[in-house]
Amino acid sequence: MLLTVLFAIATAIVTWPQFFRLEQSFPFAQLVAVRGWLVIGFALVLVLALLLSVSRRMRGFAASIAIIALLGGGASAVIGLTRGIGPGEMPEPTDASIRVMTWNTAGEAVSAERIAQEIVSNGADIVTLPETSEEVGERIALMMREQGQPMWVHHVQFNPEVTNGPQSWFTTILISPELGDYSVIPSSTDGTSNTGSVPSAVVMPIDGHGPTVVAVHAVAPRPDEMDQWRSDLQWVADQCPGGNVILAGDFNATLDHMSGLGVDGGDMGACRDAAARTGNGLSGTWPASIPALAGSPIDHIMATPNWTPTGSHVLSSADSRSDHRAVVVQYEPAG
Repeated sequence: MLLTVLFAIATAIVTWPQFFRLEQSFPFAQLVAVRGWLVIGFALVLVLALLLSVSRRMRGFAASIAIIALLGGGASAVIGLTRGIGPGEMPEPTDASIRVMTWNTAGEAVSAERIAQEIVSNGADIVTLPETSEEVGERIALMMREQGQPMWVHHVQFNPEVTNGPQSWFTTILISPELGDYSVIPSSTDGTSNTGSVPSAVVMPIDGHGPTVVAVHAVAPRPDEMDQWRSDLQWVADQCPGGNVILAGDFNATLDHMSGLGVDGGDMGACRDAAARTGNGLSGTWPASIPALAGSPIDHIMATPNWTPTGSHVLSSADSRSDHRAVVVQYEPAG
C-alpha cells in the first residue's frame, strides 16, 4: 500500500509539477522537459505491472500500479496532443506576413553557408542565432546580399576582452531592412540588464516602427545553475510586458517550466508561444540527434497578441551538426 501511494504521488508530481510549484525545481524540471519519455516510461511500468498481475499474490498491487501508470501516461500524452505533435506546415507568405527563425548553432558546428541556405529557403525576415559570432553573422549577411536578400547584423558578446572565448558568449540577430532600422539597446551590450551566464539581446526599432525583438539565450538548468536558470526565465518574461514584442531563441525551458511567468494569457509575460498554437508544441528541438517527439521543445518563438501565428515548422536535423533544431514561425498582424 505504501509503495502504491508513493508511486501515485510521484506520478502526479512528474506529470503536472506546476500544481505543486515544482516545475522549476530539480529534478522535476528535468523530468517534465521530456514528456515523450515520460509516456514511454509509464508504458513500460504498465507492461511490467500487467506481467506481475499474473501472480495471484501480486495481483492487487500490480493492478493499482497499472491504473496509476495508465493515468500518468495518458495525462502526459493528452497534454502533448493538446500542444501538437506536428509536423508543422507553413502557409504561403502574404504581403503583411513576417517570418521569424531561431537556431542555436552550437558555435561554428553549423557553417555560415548552411545557415544562410536555411534562412533563404525559409524566407525569414528576423533571425536569432544564439552561439553565433558577429563574424559568422556578417558572412551570412554577405551571402544573403549576393542572393538579393540583404540583412542587417546585430550582436551581443559577453566578455569581449577574452580572446577565443566560448561560442556561448555570442548571440547574433539578423533583421531584414524591410522592417526598418534597428539597434541593440545599451543594457544588452554592457550586460546591466541581460541573462546571466550566456547573452540575450534586446533589439529595438530606431524609427519607432516594427516589433521589439528579444533574442533569447537562457542558461541550461544544470543542478548547479538552477538559481541562474530561474533568474534568466524571469528576465525573459519581464522583456514582454505587452506592446509589440517578439521573443525568439534558446529558452532552455519548455512550456511546463513557464507556468506562473505569463500574464494576460501569455506564456512568458504577454508573449504567447507560436508552436503550441499552431499544432507543433511538442516537437523537440533538443537534442537534434534523436527523433523530435523524444526530444525537448526548449527553443521557442513567441509574440504579443498583436501578432497571429499562422504556421510553424521545426527544421529537420539532417546535415546539421548543431545539437539544436531550428524553428520557423510565420506571423500575420492581428486584426
